[in-house]
Order: sequence, then structure tokens, then C-alpha cells
Amino acid sequence: MRALSILILPILLVLPRPAQAADAPRPCAAPQHRQFDFWIGEWDVRTPDGKTAGTNRITGILGGCGLQENWTGAGGTVGTSLNIYDAARALWHQTWIDSTGSLLLLDGAFRDGRMVLSGTTRSAKGGTTTDRITWEPLAGGDVRQLWEQSSDGGASWTVAFDGRYTRRH
Repeated sequence: MRALSILILPILLVLPRPAQAADAPRPCAAPQHRQFDFWIGEWDVRTPDGKTAGTNRITGILGGCGLQENWTGAGGTVGTSLNIYDAARALWHQTWIDSTGSLLLLDGAFRDGRMVLSGTTRSAKGGTTTDRITWEPLAGGDVRQLWEQSSDGGASWTVAFDGRYTRRH
């Protein structure tokens, strides 16, 4: 019995006492961590002409420290993203991957009521493309996602995707 006590005592000493755990600040409690919460939900996504683009499920994860996206496109492409407010850099970051092998690394901020993230990718041929994605909450609870691309350093932009998110019932 004494040997068991000697083994258990060190473990008990390192476990937080209930009062200590309750008093600890939550790591992602700052208001900036809630800026993208308008996107949380289960969504039907349509293009501007009303065609179904796919469905998307965005959930808060890790005690509110991040968002995870799970996309299913009408054409069969699936993808996921992880999103986090990086307090050290005072900006948002998204890592997107999908079933076509695409990878996007985006950074940006919430400003003027919209989340705007951008990043640059390099093609197999050596060219670069700048991606800029904007999420904007709309009246009635919908969200618009506009994905634009530039291959000339931002001098001109083309629309890669324009989707309206409507909450699933």
C-alpha cells in the first residue's frame, strides 16, 4: 500500500486543483477570436444564378480557438479548412486543402464588417497567383463568400467563386 501511495502522490501534485482550473483565463477569450463566428453553421451554398454549389459545415473547435470547415461541392470535390486568430501576429489564418490536391494558405483580418484573407500560390509552371477571399455576413443571416484571383500582382482580379450561404433547416 505504501508503494502505491508513493506512486500516486507525484501525480496528484501536478494535477490542477478545481479552484486553480476555474480561475485560469481561457486562451481564446479575446473578442478577436469571435470575429469569424458568423460563419459557424450548416449551409446550403448557391451561385449568383441560383445553382447549387454545394454544402458547407463550419464548427467551432478546440474550446473556441478555431473553426473547422467541411465542404462538399456539387461536383464531388470535398475540402476542409482550419481557421484561427493568431494573436501573436494580430491576424487570421486559414489553411485549406481539398480532394483535388489544392492547398491555400491565407492570412488577413476582419475589417469593415467582412473577413478578408489572402495569400499567394505558385503554379507548377512557376507563375504566381494571389487569392483573396472575402466572407461577408448579409441581412437575414446569410453569408457571401467571394473568391478572387490575380495573376498580375493585384492589378486585375477575376472571380473564382461567388457563393451565397443560406443556413440549412
